[in-house]
Amino acid sequence: MDFLYSLLLALFPHCILSTVDPKNVRCLVCRSVVEEIDSVIQKVDPKRTMEIGSYRLDSKGNQKQKTVPYARSEMHLTDVLETICNKMDDYVRATYKTSGELTLLRLIGADGQMNPELSHVDIVQDSDLNKSLKFYCEGIVEEYEENILRLFARDADNIDIKLCSTEAKLCSHSESDVDDYEFEDKDEL
Repeated sequence: MDFLYSLLLALFPHCILSTVDPKNVRCLVCRSVVEEIDSVIQKVDPKRTMEIGSYRLDSKGNQKQKTVPYARSEMHLTDVLETICNKMDDYVRATYKTSGELTLLRLIGADGQMNPELSHVDIVQDSDLNKSLKFYCEGIVEEYEENILRLFARDADNIDIKLCSTEAKLCSHSESDVDDYEFEDKDEL
């Protein structure tokens, strides 16, 4: 990753050295985590299911179990959360050239190609080579693990706003902003 980051700096000399507001970065990391989890869930075969429930017998000798989609099962989501922050190594902080707005961009898209959005931004160079993104991610996942599991298990709408704004209060968006905000799908990049 360090080599890729150095290569980017050589290819994009318009990178800027800057300090950024950690609260804003935490918000962007939270949204990126939601997008990454959603991406992992979307890759799981929707026909794959698993049985959950108790293996104990009730008074009538029956087991209380139900079948749920594997992608949204607690077991799968817990496994996803254990490694999701490693994906932050693939991101850089950047500011849009037109607006100066801070963003997090995935360097390489799902198709294995360089992210085309990189031509529209200035990469923010920092002393830790964006290692703090993974640190922020780990903190968010640790602190809000139950919230993340609950929202993804229910397949709730606007998870990024519900988690990052309403529950974790890391972003300034509120539920009333839902109509004005579109979930960014990193797979399109």
